[in-house]
Amino acid sequence: MSEGFGLVVRFTLRDEEAAAAFDELCARTLEGIKESEPGTLTYVTHVPEGEPLVRVFYELYADRAAFDAHEEQPHTKHFLAEREQYLAGIEVTFLDAIKGKVAAQQ
Repeated sequence: MSEGFGLVVRFTLRDEEAAAAFDELCARTLEGIKESEPGTLTYVTHVPEGEPLVRVFYELYADRAAFDAHEEQPHTKHFLAEREQYLAGIEVTFLDAIKGKVAAQQ
């Protein structure tokens, strides 16, 4: 399973108001991802139990080129430019697939 490129991003938000605005920004960004990124296989935002000011993104791309294409999209550039005002911290972990089960693409 050498193909596939992923990352997990943990965002810590400043406060509840920032969290609500960040969630709206994420929703708008996700619309663009769904419409124009066939190489983005999975892009999910999570709220960890008991951590209302944390968002964890799980992102899986067909390959590194698909991730690079994602980073060049206007909706992604807008997200990257706007997110900082809501954040108290960020942690990014890049993932290279070794083995696993992947859902069939339709």
